[in-house]
Amino acid sequence: MIEVKNVTKKYGKFIAVDNISFTINEGEIIGLLGPNGAGKSTTMNMFTGFIEQTEGEIIIDGYNTLKKPKKAKKEIGYMPEGVPLYTDLTVKEFITYMAEIKNVDRKNRKEKVQEIINKTGLKDVQKKLIKNLSRGYKQRVSMAGALIGDPKILILDEPTVGLDPKQITEIRNLIKELGKTHTVILSSHILSEVSQICNKVIIINKGKIIAIDTPENLEKKVVRDNIVYVTVEDPENKMDSVKDKLENVQEIKLIEENEDKTKKYKITADDGVDLRKNIFDTFAKEEITIFEMKKSDVTLEDAFMQLINSQDENAVEQEKEQQLADETDETEENKTEDNKTEENETEENKTEDNEIEENEVEENKEEKKDEGGQE
Repeated sequence: MIEVKNVTKKYGKFIAVDNISFTINEGEIIGLLGPNGAGKSTTMNMFTGFIEQTEGEIIIDGYNTLKKPKKAKKEIGYMPEGVPLYTDLTVKEFITYMAEIKNVDRKNRKEKVQEIINKTGLKDVQKKLIKNLSRGYKQRVSMAGALIGDPKILILDEPTVGLDPKQITEIRNLIKELGKTHTVILSSHILSEVSQICNKVIIINKGKIIAIDTPENLEKKVVRDNIVYVTVEDPENKMDSVKDKLENVQEIKLIEENEDKTKKYKITADDGVDLRKNIFDTFAKEEITIFEMKKSDVTLEDAFMQLINSQDENAVEQEKEQQLADETDETEENKTEDNKTEENETEENKTEDNEIEENEVEENKEEKKDEGGQE
């Protein structure tokens, strides 16, 4: 459905997107992730044809965005961040206006508008002015504007930003439903949201793609200690000696003491070992009551942070190496210049010495001539 081939976007010397390539298949819900300034919005704006790439190709459903922009744009419904709407129009007027812009067939226009209003849950507010709507309803109106015209691809930039928990849940459910009939690209800073909705994630940082995979696979790749958290009642302080009775345990650390006199501990085990059954059996024998036991979970946020930090560290190392190489080159250049200077000075000294010797020889000759003449 979407092919991105070696795409770069430059603003003067600044590279906003740096030689990215990937494909998105029909029916996928893709999460586009990255920190602020990573290049997410620039990438989505290039998809929509709002800005042109400096290099590379973007193909939307078989249409090159530069060679056949109208046909490519017809396949896309775009919901920008910040919900830019005509607030003096009613909901129905705005969606009808968007239908006119997108050349929805006049015969079916009213029917299509009403269908989208019902689909996005706007039936009860369709006659209200947009400026009088809540933030959640404005998000729905913006999404309705993207949906009208029946595009194959939906691009949603931060669709749940600024919403309350109830509105977020409603928009998430709507996106899941739309994913059954559309290819969806979703940009969000809420990683738990992406993990719940998307079946593939593209992580971009500093204009470069650093990962493309499912949320589950990204979580599995995270290197993390094997940790179990337990909250126990231990009036006789037997936890101090229980480590020796648990196999494959590296450390037992007290995290906090609660008001009800229970204590929370962090137990770190060897990799690949599930301690929970062993903990349950051992603590029961030692008469330590377990109130809560939880294995530390790896989340998409952990994977995201590890990938971003790893790239940043590599970038710092490369910068240091480049700086060292530049300093080495500068030192070599200085040495070369110093050698040239020394050679030039040596040649100049030799020339001066030769001139002095020649002058002395000439003077001696003149003196001898003068002496001979006197004789």
